[in-house]
Amino acid sequence: MVTGKAQDRREKTGAVLHRTVVLVGMMGSGKSAIGRNLAARLGVAFLDSDAEIEAAANASIAEIFARDGEAFFRDREAEVIARLLKSEPCILSTGGGAFLAERNRRAIAQHGVALWLDADLDLLWDRVRHKDTRPLLRTPDPRGTLARIFEDRAPIYAKAGLRTKAEPEYSIDDMTDRVIETLAADPRILELADDD
Repeated sequence: MVTGKAQDRREKTGAVLHRTVVLVGMMGSGKSAIGRNLAARLGVAFLDSDAEIEAAANASIAEIFARDGEAFFRDREAEVIARLLKSEPCILSTGGGAFLAERNRRAIAQHGVALWLDADLDLLWDRVRHKDTRPLLRTPDPRGTLARIFEDRAPIYAKAGLRTKAEPEYSIDDMTDRVIETLAADPRILELADDD
């Protein structure tokens, strides 16, 4: 039975999101762009765990890493993700490393659902190669570094409950359509109003 805010969203958007959807995947997979578009289409909030950490610490992720170290950052990240998972169902974008931690995967499985935005290496490289905002790629061989990160992380991302494959020809709207199809395959996650 759908009541209150969920009923209002159904009337406005034709959809009711029952569980928080946590977008996971590599840098450049589209977690932020797809997440914002998806949240707007479903009439729910879009949250970004990295942005929430930065706001709480009043410092950038890079500054937190430099000042306090990765272990401190990962602890704060886990706390923020756990807190955000307890809010109203929403779309939550996480940093590329968040899903690697077993504690985060457990929390996501308990309170939401993970969806892997699965983009291949060539597409990821095409999207990130001209950006200087990726500290992990500030190496003599950034494409090789990206390939190693991809190889290490893909088997863990594959543990996500859901997966949507990104294709180079997809626009943000196309990819959002594919994600909605993936989510709507399970009405316990996303209910779409019947088209009359």
